[in-house]
Amino acid sequence: MTVTSPHRRTGGRSAAVLNAVREAVEELVRERGSERVTIPMVAERAGVNPTSIYRRWGDAPTMINDLATRRLSPDRPLPDTGDLRTDLTQWAREIVVHFRDPGAAALLRGGAAAAGTDESDCLRHRRAEATVLIERAPMSITVDEVLDVVIAPIVYRVLFQPATLVDELAPNLVDRLFRQH
Repeated sequence: MTVTSPHRRTGGRSAAVLNAVREAVEELVRERGSERVTIPMVAERAGVNPTSIYRRWGDAPTMINDLATRRLSPDRPLPDTGDLRTDLTQWAREIVVHFRDPGAAALLRGGAAAAGTDESDCLRHRRAEATVLIERAPMSITVDEVLDVVIAPIVYRVLFQPATLVDELAPNLVDRLFRQH
């Protein structure tokens, strides 16, 4: 008898449960704030068993941090035009547009709060993306500079000044980065 290892399906019930949980978390974070969201609340809103949520995430802060990161998928294709300035501008514009959505912004706030003193998954993914973009170009711009000059001001605006997430923000931040070089 041959025993095969179980495969996790990308669709079907697992995907439906994940989508229901994601929607429930977004709604609850918008309504109550991330610090008041509990796994039993999410389970009830999503129509799933709380043990499914506990088994996958363990606790509410971990769940919120993970879902905040998932909303801006680290597996999406990054811009690759052959020009670093254009790639960084398109990438930053995508991040700005993403965080204009109140649900995405609320999840980022919750994910940042859940991260505590650790680097959040969201920052880890943006660092990895910036690394890919920077490694393609023969320039002296560093990943830390991209995070400090482009990403940090976007996150600051998401957290404290969401009305300032305007179309001009991404190209203005990238221009500032290039003026330093």
